[in-house]
Amino acid sequence: MVKQINQNQFNEVKESNVAVVDFFATWCGPCKMLGPVLEQLSEEMSDVNFFKVDVDDNGDLAQEFGITNIPAVGLLKNGELVQMSVGFKPKEEMQKLIEAIR
Repeated sequence: MVKQINQNQFNEVKESNVAVVDFFATWCGPCKMLGPVLEQLSEEMSDVNFFKVDVDDNGDLAQEFGITNIPAVGLLKNGELVQMSVGFKPKEEMQKLIEAIR
């Protein structure tokens, strides 16, 4: 399951061993395509925590991560950003990115 969080809940991400954070907006077409991909991966990768952050509601958090284009997916290990992926990517490509930091 992908959990939608806000700025106040972001400590959950930092406390995760491996976290995937989807920075999205409800009006963004590619974001709507990526959502189900990450939902599938969250069911297949139970040891990884999946989160999503609405950039319109959490602009400060998006700015902190330097988000200028969406969808943007932050891959974090032990609370540290390891990689940022920008734009829609198919499931297989997203899976490879996540597996690389597991």
